[in-house]
Amino acid sequence: MTDGPSSGRDLVTAATASLLDPLGRDLAAQVQWWELPQHPGQWPVAVLGEGPPLLLLHGFDSSFLEFRRLAPLLAQRHRLLIPDLHGFGFCPRPAERAYTPQAVLAHLDALLEALEQREPAGGCRLGLIGASMGGAVAVALARRHPDRFERLLLLAPAGLTGRPMPLPPLLDGLGVRFLALPSVRKGLCRSAFADPDRDVGPAELEIASLHLKSPGWAGALGRFARSGGFAGCGDPLPPQPLAVLWGADDRILRAPQKRAAQALLGPRITELAACGHLPHIDQPEQVAAAWLGAPCAPIPTHHP
Repeated sequence: MTDGPSSGRDLVTAATASLLDPLGRDLAAQVQWWELPQHPGQWPVAVLGEGPPLLLLHGFDSSFLEFRRLAPLLAQRHRLLIPDLHGFGFCPRPAERAYTPQAVLAHLDALLEALEQREPAGGCRLGLIGASMGGAVAVALARRHPDRFERLLLLAPAGLTGRPMPLPPLLDGLGVRFLALPSVRKGLCRSAFADPDRDVGPAELEIASLHLKSPGWAGALGRFARSGGFAGCGDPLPPQPLAVLWGADDRILRAPQKRAAQALLGPRITELAACGHLPHIDQPEQVAAAWLGAPCAPIPTHHP
């Protein structure tokens, strides 16, 4: 993955004009590049909408573009902040930085500090939505900052149960090279949707792979795999109100993972029919309604 622009920022800039998905183009155009305490460089955060602040966290080996369908619905009533997680998406990846769950959370700590400097909350707490691995990140972050977050919504959360399983040297590199294969990316993308024959085309495959061109992608992902990643983050659950949505047709979360999550989360879970591992992409109106507490009108998928 060496062709194309030379930085994550270049990739995002190009995406505003070149992405096949118009919602992806629109969201890429909302990215700001923030300077963060203790984190040299500039870090991508999509910022849009007006209202109470709401932080959205994407999943493993993904980017802020994961929220392209949900963001316009929530932006009707919220000020959205959608960062790329440390080591993922289009973030800078300095060689000297650690790529671990602790580093992911430290980056978000710094983002919250920068947010307070940019937009003093005046006592207003944030909402928090996390998808897949981002659900585990959201739970850990809410525990770290119990006074900063009002409530949480987890979308097909992964990493709440179990234990870290670090990949040993060499295997992590092989795994990363495997993930970079176009046929593997296509298979993973298809497996995340309830109806891939209908819903997965060139636009979805483009967004699923674009961030792989970011400098340092392979090295950072391999080092994160060596750390063991997020696991066992759900116990204890954070003190804030928490709800969970997942899909009845989720082929990413294995049955043992679902059973363990059900034992932990109990009645907080709502299962969505005809939905895969990405409720915010498969059924964004349902996710928006669950957060906002009222039906939300769908957005057009194509510009006139």
